[in-house]
Amino acid sequence: MDSHSYPESLPISLATAPVSGSVSVPGSKSITNRALMLAALSRPENGCMLTGVLRSEDTEVMIRCLSQLGFRVEENWEANEVRVSARSPRLIPAAAADLFCANSGTSMRFLTAMAALGHGQYRLDGIARMRERPIEDLLTALRQLGSPAMAELGNGCPPVQIEAKGLTGGSIEMRADISSQFLSAVLMIAPFTKQGIRIRLLGPLVSEPYIAMTLRMLVHWGATASQPEAGVYAVEPGLTHEVTSYAIEPDASAASYFLALPAILGGKITVLDLPMESLQGDVQFVSLLEQMGCRVKSCSAGITVHGGPLTGIDTDMNAISDTVMTLAAVACFAHGPTTIRNVAHIRHKETDRIAALAAELRKVGVKIEEFADGLTITPGPMHGATLDTYNDHRMAMSLALLGLKVPGVVIRNPGCVVKTYPEYWRDLDRALT
Repeated sequence: MDSHSYPESLPISLATAPVSGSVSVPGSKSITNRALMLAALSRPENGCMLTGVLRSEDTEVMIRCLSQLGFRVEENWEANEVRVSARSPRLIPAAAADLFCANSGTSMRFLTAMAALGHGQYRLDGIARMRERPIEDLLTALRQLGSPAMAELGNGCPPVQIEAKGLTGGSIEMRADISSQFLSAVLMIAPFTKQGIRIRLLGPLVSEPYIAMTLRMLVHWGATASQPEAGVYAVEPGLTHEVTSYAIEPDASAASYFLALPAILGGKITVLDLPMESLQGDVQFVSLLEQMGCRVKSCSAGITVHGGPLTGIDTDMNAISDTVMTLAAVACFAHGPTTIRNVAHIRHKETDRIAALAAELRKVGVKIEEFADGLTITPGPMHGATLDTYNDHRMAMSLALLGLKVPGVVIRNPGCVVKTYPEYWRDLDRALT
């Protein structure tokens, strides 16, 4: 995917009427990258066919890196299908690889753990921002398992170097208070170790629904995974059955931008094929819209949101932090302040999302109080402004919502959406017409 096909800046057109209709969003990035990894490691004889696969920068990074690790990855993007198969009896076919993960956090964290299963020398790097994103908690966990995984620059951030000799497994302690992806990465490699892995968490866990997603996917793939007590996770070695195909759900995080439309513009919208019982915790974004005054209905077709007068709320968004910026955009149109709490970890995302949100919302005239783990948004009269995205796809997609009701909003670097949703601008236009 190429961000250079987008203009440098994109003026957002005002919506001319309340929203009405339905929209389909692409497959989940989080599920896609987990499924790609599990399909590669589980090694069914004729490969595993993934359907509903998201095509984006992050997933193409994962696919390219799996190919460099020696797996066969056959893409059919017209059908959004990818078949993954092994070409070698070795768990990780390649004995050496230099993997470029761009700014894909899931790819960097998952592939770091995956490479530790191999036998050989592996190096993982990314763009400048990735070199600022912490990974030491994962490396510490892998070292407890016997893998000499090190931050090349000694600062706890990529590049990562691994001289892998395979993993036996065993009991470890680790932290996941900066990113749940560290824990997910270790859980997903556990069935492919000789002894399995038992993990005791040190400190709190952020974004817990993503761990629930990982555990449910592991069980689907035939792993015996459990949480025997609070803060402890256990995965036994081996798989009980073979998975030859897997369907990926629509992306609940991407859906949040469309579910927010009736909250901001009035009317109603249905996101098709997204179930309330989704693997993805971010589907609970609709419960926050409901608290603010929207009406939510779930049926076999998907999830429908009806707009209504909005009231500000005070909410802990730790579990669904990828939707913080969407809620912030909605909050700008509410009566009364909205406070978002317990999301300090989003300062370590594609950008410092708390600071970036505060800076950009102030540009349009919104009063913001920023604190260590969140912010309070106090609505007021808004005006147009040119808004920076910090090369962060979620900044671009959420801030654009302001321009549907506030004249003169311009989004810089709209092409950054290719990271997870290359067709976002097209789909947004379609949802409004």
